[in-house]
Amino acid sequence: MSHPSEDIYPEDFMRIYRETITPLYRYVSRRCGNDRSLAEDVTQETYLRAVNHWRDGKQPDKPIAWLQYVAHNLLVNHFSKKRPDSLDPTSLDRMLDPATSRDFEAAATVQFGFSKLSEKKKRLLEAYYLEGKAVRTIAQEMNLSERAVEGRLRRSRRALRKQLNGIVDYTGGTT
Repeated sequence: MSHPSEDIYPEDFMRIYRETITPLYRYVSRRCGNDRSLAEDVTQETYLRAVNHWRDGKQPDKPIAWLQYVAHNLLVNHFSKKRPDSLDPTSLDRMLDPATSRDFEAAATVQFGFSKLSEKKKRLLEAYYLEGKAVRTIAQEMNLSERAVEGRLRRSRRALRKQLNGIVDYTGGTT
């Protein structure tokens, strides 16, 4: 049992909530094709888990990182349960384009595929496509050359296509 001095106080939680709600919701929304209902549910469940976890004095040093980790796991769980229906590859391309990623079916397909990839490949694709980071930025963060990042992106896209084989027909239509 925690001591009262270890508990997160309501005003501390509200401050964290105000500081993190927008970036967390944006993080979740991008990963679910801007499906408002799903984004709201996942965001709400993430904060409920934070309240339950943090009240025992387990508040993390970086709350947004903890919240995104929990939201990420909730989304992986959601999208990995059901194999999506077939999808036109142009829908998939739109999902991976930050300017047009508002297609829930494509988002579900991409997230299903991501859930089947290694953590490194998934994180790389998310950084590039969902977070809109430039190759140069990713290279700096990973302490790699830009050419190495480009090669890893190619291999990661290939692995994603392999996971989506049978769902997305890359030869020109749905399967």
